[in-house]
Amino acid sequence: MKIPINTPVVGREEVNEVRSVLLEKSLTTAANAGGKRVQEFEKLLADYTGSRYAIAVNSGTAALQAALYSLDIKSGDEVLLPSFTFVATANAVVSVGAKPVFVDIVSNNYTMDPDDLRRKITKKSKAVIPVHLYGNFAYMNEISEIANKRGLDVIEDAAQSLGTTYKNKQSGTFSRLGCFSMYAAKVVTAGEGGAIITNEKGLYEKLRKIRNHGMLHGYDTRILGLNLRLPEVSAAIAKIQMKKLPQLLKKREKNARVLTELLDDLNIILPIERTGVKVNWYLYTISTKNRDKLAKQLNEKGIGATAYYSIPAHKTPFYNGKTKLPITEWAASTVLSIPVHPLVTEDNLHYISKIMHQAVRK
Repeated sequence: MKIPINTPVVGREEVNEVRSVLLEKSLTTAANAGGKRVQEFEKLLADYTGSRYAIAVNSGTAALQAALYSLDIKSGDEVLLPSFTFVATANAVVSVGAKPVFVDIVSNNYTMDPDDLRRKITKKSKAVIPVHLYGNFAYMNEISEIANKRGLDVIEDAAQSLGTTYKNKQSGTFSRLGCFSMYAAKVVTAGEGGAIITNEKGLYEKLRKIRNHGMLHGYDTRILGLNLRLPEVSAAIAKIQMKKLPQLLKKREKNARVLTELLDDLNIILPIERTGVKVNWYLYTISTKNRDKLAKQLNEKGIGATAYYSIPAHKTPFYNGKTKLPITEWAASTVLSIPVHPLVTEDNLHYISKIMHQAVRK
């Protein structure tokens, strides 16, 4: 039995939509508004998140990069972000010339610690990027209050949290800019893709130029931009995926609930939802001091249990930081994500539970 940690859920509808793009031979466009499918996807995403605008780009990293450019973050600026996330968040900051300042996390949901954020702010600080890790919702009320008092912009890294809400409001909408990923393993995929949401017309218009070499009409580059465009084939997949999102989230939620019931008697830390939060269950993440041993035993039985992120950004060779982040380092050595994606069956969940009980009780 093989149960991968995540796998894209694509079917005939996506195949047919991609086929239509290929037959039309409209694979991409340098038009400011984007191609037909790009515009259709953007409309679906804006409507779903309750945002005025959505701008599609070719990756979640590109979304963060474009957001930073749109706020004029540059060399000499500092951007505060958690180290406990995929390194793309930090890389996007470095790519615009700014310096990432790593902030510790809270232990109950692995997101940015507002108290440590407050301690790390300096005169050079210009922006904060909280990450809604694993689909958990960061402490946005506290983070926003701190940022507002210090005059800092906030960009939400919602790459993993499409469908996660706090008091019925979508993650990514608690700041000026929210960034999403449509990587193959995400709750909605485009193969590769990303998007930014905003309610500000000025940022929307600026972002459309940034994704297209700063151009508005033809070769009239007006600001610094790059080729961050989302191809029509990718947008075609994402468009269909958006229509399926509610049912995909429902299956993830059911699987997470069943797994919690099955594992509740084990001596491990299970994920929980904070009051007011509805998690999208992108990754069902437990914590245990015997993580590596448990992961090995699960993998040997065909269960794709995976540690995200056993090497936090500040510990990678490139960043090689000496910052002390005790909760981050605790999490990096103890977390383990278990499959709950929509293709996981109830039989799979019982099998996972059986193997975990055998492994933990040894």
